[in-house]
Amino acid sequence: MSRSIVRQSKFRHVFGQTVKAEQGYDDIRVSKVTWDSSFCAVNPKFLAVIVESSGGGAFLVLPLSKSGRVDKNYPLVVGHSGPVLDIDWCPHDDNILASGSEDCTAMVWQIPDHSLTRPLSDPVVVLEGHSKRVGIVTWHPTARNILLTAGSDNLIIIWNVGTGEPLISMDDHPDLIYSISWNRNGSLFCTTCKDRRLRVCDPRKREVVATNFEEPIAVLELDTSNGVLLPYYDADANMVYLCGKGDSSVRYFEITDEPPYVHYLSTFSTKEPQRGMGFMPKRGVDVSKCEIARLFKLLDKKCEPITMTVPRKSDLFQDDLYPDTAGAEPAMEAEEWLDGRDEDPILVSMREGYVPPKSRELKVAKKNVLDSKPTARRSMSTLDTSSLPRLLEEIQNLKATVLSQEKRICDLENKLSQFTNGTD
Repeated sequence: MSRSIVRQSKFRHVFGQTVKAEQGYDDIRVSKVTWDSSFCAVNPKFLAVIVESSGGGAFLVLPLSKSGRVDKNYPLVVGHSGPVLDIDWCPHDDNILASGSEDCTAMVWQIPDHSLTRPLSDPVVVLEGHSKRVGIVTWHPTARNILLTAGSDNLIIIWNVGTGEPLISMDDHPDLIYSISWNRNGSLFCTTCKDRRLRVCDPRKREVVATNFEEPIAVLELDTSNGVLLPYYDADANMVYLCGKGDSSVRYFEITDEPPYVHYLSTFSTKEPQRGMGFMPKRGVDVSKCEIARLFKLLDKKCEPITMTVPRKSDLFQDDLYPDTAGAEPAMEAEEWLDGRDEDPILVSMREGYVPPKSRELKVAKKNVLDSKPTARRSMSTLDTSSLPRLLEEIQNLKATVLSQEKRICDLENKLSQFTNGTD
């Protein structure tokens, strides 16, 4: 007599549950703009939702504790002249949020710890570099102040928001970029594109390092819906949550190193379809209730938190459910990352729960070209003469480039004069 073997997993009985009505957020005018972002971002302090707004783009920021009905006159974060398309909380500061808009700009905002008392219209920094709408904003996972933006101009720009400067630009995509995700230490990121290719990019080398993959290790057919899937990966539990826009279900899977690699766990369903979804960082879950994930489901006029829980009888801290997780401290500075350094996230223990720190002011120090000029009194004896050959070579190269461009300009002007004189 054969007996079927049941795979052992501590996440096999994870179940989802919508919080009580009074713990949700009601009367939110969720944006109706046609774009495939999640429209929602959440961290241990705040919930942010892109909303309908006249005269430009706006989003709502609420302290997590401010549940219930949202006053129709509650102050919004405004400043974009076009609809907001994407928002993302900084992983290293719970009060810093980035936004991208149809107005071709990205903005970085400092949110005060208390509830807003008036509309917030002054961003900390405005990032201008795209020629078309900015549909993706995503922070580097381990380096301070590094932000990636992608626009409908098929351009990816990586910024140092501490100086407001673009550091890296990549134009390797021939069509619209759908989504971008960093790897765990931020050395690479992957993209999906309208041309149906998945690309792995090394931003510091400014190149695509992989496109033609072999056969997938696992294929699962979910349904026949054509809605956009919003995937969320929990690196601590090796779980994936799939939320389809326009769908009413959240499916979740466990990923293992052995075949068949992807293991279906369960599906959480409600009656109403979701417009978007936010995913709480692991440091924001309630360990006293064995909560391993919390999702924030956007409906037409409200946001419903969904808790994912592992049933346990003991009230003690469950070490096996909560390995040390990524904390809010950056592992390195922007300049270190740009110089080639890679660091994994700095981990923190969940044993005592997580207490968000108070707001820290983000100061933007834009570089002044005058600062790089030597003072008139500086003598040659203080200069590093070993760099002179390299400087001379660079000057010669620049002169050659200028001469080449001047020749090209003359050729174009001659051709233009031929057209205007009717000789061609």
